Amino acid sequence: MTPIEPEVARMGIVPVVVASGADEGIRIADALRAGGLPIAEITFRVEGAHEALRAIARERPDVPVGAGTVISVDQVDLAADCGARFLVSPGTSESVVDRARVRGLPIVPGVATATEVMKALDLGLTTLKFFPAATLGGTAGLQSLAAP
Repeated sequence: MTPIEPEVARMGIVPVVVASGADEGIRIADALRAGGLPIAEITFRVEGAHEALRAIARERPDVPVGAGTVISVDQVDLAADCGARFLVSPGTSESVVDRARVRGLPIVPGVATATEVMKALDLGLTTLKFFPAATLGGTAGLQSLAAP
């Protein structure tokens, strides 16, 4: 079990948010905390996302914050330098997983096929993101992958 998993299990869900800049990040963290869901995945799809992540990590340490849509080794380093406590990726890149390990960060890679699940398992990963779930059959698609 990675260090973030107990917190995720306790919450039951991780809000995926888009935040650009420190002020927006703090406002989101405060809103999540007020709503009883103090955890967030900040997607790295927009300019300034790393600033939001850094501000939450520094100013709201009780809100575990991670970086999402991490697709490169450079993004792993940026997220780690900003204080991310976990990473989420839309796919399973061995170089990204390796760099996350070097930086001491748990990573949840995306998988869509049985082959990708097996690749992730070969890398020693057990917490995976079924992505993109809607186009892959949702719950039924997930159950089909989980059966074997």
